[in-house]
Amino acid sequence: MDDALTGQETVKGLHVDGRPPELVELQGGQGLQIICMDVGATWLSCRVPAGDQKREVLLGHEHLSSYLNSGACMGATVGRYANRIANGRFQGDNGIVQLATNEGGNTLHGGPEGFHRRRWRIAEVSGSSVSFELHSPDGDQGFPGNLTASVQYSISGDAVEIRFRAETDRQTAINLCNHAYFNLADAAGQSDCGSHSLSIAADHYLPVDQAGIPRDGLMLVEGTDFDFRRDRIIGKQGRGQSGYDHSWLLDREAGSMASPGCVLKAPDRSLTLEVLTDKPALQVYTGEGLRGLPARGGGTFEARAGLALEAQFLPDSPNHPEWPQRTCLYGPAEDYRFTTVYRFTVPA
Repeated sequence: MDDALTGQETVKGLHVDGRPPELVELQGGQGLQIICMDVGATWLSCRVPAGDQKREVLLGHEHLSSYLNSGACMGATVGRYANRIANGRFQGDNGIVQLATNEGGNTLHGGPEGFHRRRWRIAEVSGSSVSFELHSPDGDQGFPGNLTASVQYSISGDAVEIRFRAETDRQTAINLCNHAYFNLADAAGQSDCGSHSLSIAADHYLPVDQAGIPRDGLMLVEGTDFDFRRDRIIGKQGRGQSGYDHSWLLDREAGSMASPGCVLKAPDRSLTLEVLTDKPALQVYTGEGLRGLPARGGGTFEARAGLALEAQFLPDSPNHPEWPQRTCLYGPAEDYRFTTVYRFTVPA
């Protein structure tokens, strides 16, 4: 892709199949511009009109090997199951399902060879939309059933809309989501995302242990460091903990996208991001693990260089049918269909 057109570094290097990645640039009528990559069905770049310039708001790597191996899942579509499944195990309709594990005996983001490492097929492209498809065979990373997944990125006005679809021929756990890291002020990754302000439409969050596995169920945010019901500076999580990597159960009617699940604002309030989704929960990760990872254009990221806002099911949902959300287990007669919208606004 021509850097003169995009203002971005192209991704260097080859995939494990020996071919370079394919990039697709989308342009919206209001000047919003994104770049997507077939490897990982990745949201590679997002340039938002802000004043007399376009501002890059997504963190990225320079080399394809970093997207595949850094562990950050930078901008990628993660699956089959985003987030963690305790001990890589859950009860399926035909007994216990044992998955491949990749994080302290747990399964994170689909396992050691999750969807973010795969080359997706570019199914359709228009001026403002691109669709990717992937076939995941029965037994892939231990998940039962043949699965066909699709992800469509499209630009509508001042928003990026991501539609996730999947079908399976056996009951399986599905939880697809995008794993972009946002910094509305400095996508070069040298500033702390904790200086942004955030609000989350949620009365409950899910406490987790050191491995990110849920402990005792949902808890009220009131009186805790997890209360973002009113807009406030993210800062650094208190009580001796380092940052956020937690899920909030969004407060709204299931399936509703009438209002944002969260709102993120640049430190100087020059740019606002609203996240609307029909997924039940939002995982917020303040990027402590980004320190030292390769950055786009050279150099490395600092810790907390970007904020991941992941619309998904609650972590370890296959093992917690009691939680107040739709089941994440889908069978042959059920279509997995969810949408997340990232809407950018610049104050007048």
